[in-house]
Amino acid sequence: MEISRQSLTDPVALASRLIVCPSITPATGPVFAALEDMLVALGFDVERMLSGEAPDGPVENLLAIRSHGPGPHFAFAGHLDVVPPGNGWATDPFQPVQQGDLLYGRGAVDMKGSIAAFVAALARADDLPGTISLIITGDEEGAAVHGTLALMDRMAERGINPDLCLVGEPTSVHRLGDMMKIGRRGSVNMWISVKGAQGHVAYPHLASNPISPLVRILAAIEAIKLDEGTDWFQPSNIEITDLEVGNPATNVIPAEARARISIRFNDTHSGAELVDRIRAIVEAEGGELLAVISGEPFLTPPGDFSGLIAAAIKQAAGIDPELSTSGGTSDARFLSRLCPVVEFGLCNATMHKLDEAVAVADLEALTGIYGDIVTRALTGG
Repeated sequence: MEISRQSLTDPVALASRLIVCPSITPATGPVFAALEDMLVALGFDVERMLSGEAPDGPVENLLAIRSHGPGPHFAFAGHLDVVPPGNGWATDPFQPVQQGDLLYGRGAVDMKGSIAAFVAALARADDLPGTISLIITGDEEGAAVHGTLALMDRMAERGINPDLCLVGEPTSVHRLGDMMKIGRRGSVNMWISVKGAQGHVAYPHLASNPISPLVRILAAIEAIKLDEGTDWFQPSNIEITDLEVGNPATNVIPAEARARISIRFNDTHSGAELVDRIRAIVEAEGGELLAVISGEPFLTPPGDFSGLIAAAIKQAAGIDPELSTSGGTSDARFLSRLCPVVEFGLCNATMHKLDEAVAVADLEALTGIYGDIVTRALTGG
C-alpha cells in the first residue's frame, strides 16, 4: 500500500491504524504489515521474520533501517504485541475510539501509541544524517524468548550495531515526561517441590510428610535479606507467589508439596548466583528446584544519553524527569548488551487495564519529544 509522507505525521491516526489490528501476544500478521507500510513510505528497508514455535511462538519480528551517510546509529525499540483485553470494556478494545481528549484501545499506551509517535516524528523530520533503526517485536508481553533476542541475533548476522537505543515503554507516571528508566532489576522465578510418602495421619511412621521440609525451606528463604539497595536500585526482594499441596482429605499425609518464589534483584546479584543460593537451601531438605531467569539487571549510568533525553523533555514539558530503575522487566534488559539504553514513553496509568486510553495531547507532545531526541542524537545538537 502506497502511503504519503504527509499522512504519516499524525500520531493519533497512526496509533489507530495499529490498534485496529488485534495482536495479542505472541503477535504476527496485519499489525506488522501496517507498520511496514508506514516505514517503507519513509524510506526504510524493512525485514520481517518469524521465530519460534508453539506454545511461545511463532512470533513475528520487524527490523527496519535507514541510513543517510556517515554518523551515529540511533535505534528505537518496542513491541506490537498486547496483553489480552479481558471482559468489560466500554468499547471494542480493537476498534480505536476517540472520546473527548482520549484515544481508547488495547495498546494505546503499551505501546502502539509510542511506536506511532516515533513514526510520526520521523515523518516530520527533515532528512537526518546517520542511521536510524526500529527494533520491533511481537512477544514482549509473553515469554520474550523468540522476540528481541532473535532480532539481536539477526542484527549480529547483518552487522547492525546501534550506538544508542531508546525503548518506548510507558514510563511516565503522573504526567508525560516525569520519569524515564535508566535501568531495570533482574527477574528469576523458581519452582520448589518436595516429595514424601503418602499415608494415614494416624500412622505417621509409615509415611513421610513433605510439608514439614517445605515449610523449613520457605522459612529459610524468608529469612534472607539480599541487600540494602544501591544508589540507583531499590533493595532486592524475594516473594513466595504460590503454595500448593492439593490434598482434599483430612486424614491423609500428602505425597508432595510445592511452592513458587519470584526474586527481583538489583545489580549486586546475578540470576545464576541467586539460583545456586536457593538451590542449596532446597536440596539440604531433600527438595528439587526448577529455575527460569527472565533477565539480568542493567543500568545505563546517568550521562550524555540520559542528559540528551532529559533536555528534550525539559524543552517540551518544562520538567526535569526522574531517573528511575523501578518497575518490572522490559526488552531493554536484552538490548542493554548492545549499547546504552534508556526507556521513555507515555503515562502508564491505564496500561494492561480495561478501557486502556492515551491522551491525544500526550501523543502529540511525545511525537515532538521523540523528534527532538533523535535529532539531538544524530546531529549532536
